[in-house]
Formats: sequence, structure tokens, C-alpha cells
Amino acid sequence: MDKLAAAEITKAMVSAAFGATAAQEKPRDGDPFVAGDFVVYPTHGVGKIDKIGTEEIGGHKLDLIYISFDENKMTLRVPVAQARVTGLRKLATPETMAQVMAILAGRPKVSRMMWAKRAQEFQAKINSGDLKAVAEVCRDLQSVANGSAPSYSQRNLFELAIDRLAGEYAGVVGTDKADAIVKLTQKLTDGRSADSAKSEAKADRARDDAKAKSAEAEVSLGATPV
Repeated sequence: MDKLAAAEITKAMVSAAFGATAAQEKPRDGDPFVAGDFVVYPTHGVGKIDKIGTEEIGGHKLDLIYISFDENKMTLRVPVAQARVTGLRKLATPETMAQVMAILAGRPKVSRMMWAKRAQEFQAKINSGDLKAVAEVCRDLQSVANGSAPSYSQRNLFELAIDRLAGEYAGVVGTDKADAIVKLTQKLTDGRSADSAKSEAKADRARDDAKAKSAEAEVSLGATPV
């Protein structure tokens, strides 16, 4: 009897809570999308909002965001209510772009994972809409920038990632995509050069330390009484 009452009370509480939540006014978007905004859709990259309007679909009126993508001559319609859920967002801030450039200059992540699985992870990062994740793909596949990639699929993924990254970089800094690709690729190259220089300097220090220790050992042996 007690268990039944507890169950009824729990259901009543849940129903009441659900009803109260549904009755509450939905929070307003603090940074709403407006016509003219350049935005990023995860699987398509940078587009421009042409308009926001109402359209009847399946007997229901929906508020839709109309986004055009000039490169592939496509227009995407996204329900306003689901815009954030789909991953639609505005262009990255200059601060985020600075973090992206730091990622590009970093050392590539080495993985022993099979290429098929790595390729899936790279593709997921590219389609995530997360600019820093896309930068990580460019960094980790940077060897294709100088033509040394061992596989066709690696080059395709790198080109897709650098293109996606360049589209947003161009919008943030106010340049065209071709110039953006040049700058981003140069950043990758500079990062590798700096990394090589650090590695060489570290190797030189190790050799110097080894020589010093060897010299100390010789001196020590020479000073040992017979």
C-alpha cells in the first residue's frame, strides 16, 4: 500500500513539474539570428541568412531561417526553434580565431589507431561545426600540405578541413577564401619549422651534455691513483 501511494505521489509530482515547466515562458535568445548574418551550419560551412519568415509545411506554420551557400548554390531552411539544436551558430570571435591559429602552430597528434577509424573521427570533427576541432584536423593532417600524404583519403579530408576553416577565417578577418587558405597553410608550415628547430636545439643540448659527461669521466679516470 505504501509503495503504491509513493508511486502515485511521484507520478503526480512529475506531472505537476512538467505542467509548470510547459507553462513557463520560453527564455529569449540573447543573440538571435537576423537577416544578413553570416553563420556556420555544421555540415555545410559558412552561409548567409537571407531572411527569416513563416512558411506552412504539413499543415503547420513554421518560422524558418533561410540560409544561402553561394559556393554550392544551395539554400537551407532551418526552423527557428531548432536552430541552436542543429548546431547553427554565428561566426567565431577574434579570440576564438586566435586559439585556432595556436592550434595550427602546435605539434600534430600522433595516433596508432587504424586509418579507417581515424578517418571517421576526422570527418566527425569536420562536420561538428566546432572550429577548434576542424583546426585539429588540419594540424594532424598537415603533412598533406607539402604533398607528402600517403593516401588519397587523407588529402581529401585535409582539403575539406582547410576549406571549411578558411571559409570562416575569411569571414572573421575580412578577406577572401583563397587568401585565407594561403595564410592558414603558412601557419601550419611555420609551426612545423618552429617545431623542427626546437627538436634540433634539444638534440644539440643532449649531444653537448653527453660530451661534457664523457669529458668528466675521462678526467676522473686520469686522476685515479694507480
